[in-house]
Amino acid sequence: MRAINPWINFNGNAEEAFIFYKSVFGGEFAKIVRFKDLASDDFPVAENEANKIMHIALPISKHNVLMANDVPEFMGQVNENENRSKIMVSAESKEEADQIFNGLSAGGDTEGPIGDGPWGTYGGMLRDKYGIEWIVEFDPNYN
Repeated sequence: MRAINPWINFNGNAEEAFIFYKSVFGGEFAKIVRFKDLASDDFPVAENEANKIMHIALPISKHNVLMANDVPEFMGQVNENENRSKIMVSAESKEEADQIFNGLSAGGDTEGPIGDGPWGTYGGMLRDKYGIEWIVEFDPNYN
């Protein structure tokens, strides 16, 4: 398997969240498509949905891309605090793990502070200010 790429649903703030993620991970957006870009007679788009994100992609490593979209209002609200899953980031060093953890946790809630774990890894868990759950970990056995 080459990669697993997480995809997150947002309630109209995908662009704001991805600007934040870009500030943490760096890089440039590979793609931004708005609902208005796809509007047609077969796919009408309400004016209040036109600038929302249909697809956004941020490469976060050589083979991994973080992706998202805004869920149109007609599909209902996404309960962002009930994701029931976490995005795991495998860092290449403790320093990188600290940088990513501290960046993502800004304005969010730490669920497990970053530090040495009993299984030989260094990591922590958090919920960012957008309600997305993350695990950031450095495993010296895989580097």
